[in-house]
Amino acid sequence: MSRINFEEALSLYDKDLFELGEMADKIRKEKHGKKTYFNINRHINPTNVCADICKFCAYSANRKNPNPYTMTHDEILNIVSDIDKRGAKEVHIVSAHNPDTGLDWYLSIFKKIKESFPHIHVKALTAAEVDFLARHYNKTYDEILDLMVEYGVDSMPGGGAEIFDEKVRDYICKGKVTSEQWLEIHEKWHKRGKMSNVTMLFGHVEKREHRIDHMMRIRELQDKTGGFNAFIPLVYQTENNYLNVKEPITANEILKTMAVSRIVLDNVPNLKAYWVTSTVNLALVAQEFGANDLDGTIEKESINSAAGAKSANGVDLEEFVGLIKNSGFVPVERDSVYNEIKEW
Repeated sequence: MSRINFEEALSLYDKDLFELGEMADKIRKEKHGKKTYFNINRHINPTNVCADICKFCAYSANRKNPNPYTMTHDEILNIVSDIDKRGAKEVHIVSAHNPDTGLDWYLSIFKKIKESFPHIHVKALTAAEVDFLARHYNKTYDEILDLMVEYGVDSMPGGGAEIFDEKVRDYICKGKVTSEQWLEIHEKWHKRGKMSNVTMLFGHVEKREHRIDHMMRIRELQDKTGGFNAFIPLVYQTENNYLNVKEPITANEILKTMAVSRIVLDNVPNLKAYWVTSTVNLALVAQEFGANDLDGTIEKESINSAAGAKSANGVDLEEFVGLIKNSGFVPVERDSVYNEIKEW
């Protein structure tokens, strides 16, 4: 069977929602059965002081968020110690692009976490952060990535991808890592034998064809490296930012995009419905439209909640498991690279 091309992928959006859902669900069942993956994790956002101004961002300390902060390493280590006692397996560290803290501030915290909690998986530094650190400290991408490995980073999150179309990207996040640079950084990371995720921010000013273009570029790199664990379509949050998108994207369009993603990305094993940006309920419905992962319990989240998402305090583990079961799926706790830990 020949692979779906750009025009065919775009035309999927014209199908009836439930017909599209059935197509995606068939692929999901072939790959994962009724399993829905999650992990016990904690998001830490150590600083909101940022050198970049992205129009869609409500998190960085700028005119719309006049409360700058930078956490100390002791504060971060106390959080990791606390979550370790409660069984967390991953700490997910993503920051703004702080020009004042120094490269050592970024790297040393990873080393300190690994020395004190060697069993905790450190997922840290988006490609946007790698690009910022390389530019700001006059280093190559290879040098920054080698330092990440040396200081204990286990895998990279998929943030900063936004939308790869250059014109849209120029409008929403001018000055940040380019699409080519983002893909180059992840390719280099994969060549080091490391895994990462990949995101797509949608529901703002992009069009459907921009989403398909984004997916096609991911598929192309995955053919080369096989290094992406999961694709994560992130629903744009409308509050407190400068894009001024009046109406949030509809649930119908979100579910169609999930289903199309599952059909197009035949070589990316996992599709994550990131409940932080879509709500828990819609993320559970998305499990019927190709998704097979919900991310995790998260505990605390600052970036999307600043823009209106209801994610500031995470989800209780027992509630999370119950919601998955009640939706007719099998809750499977995983580690950060999708090894199964236990079936709940």
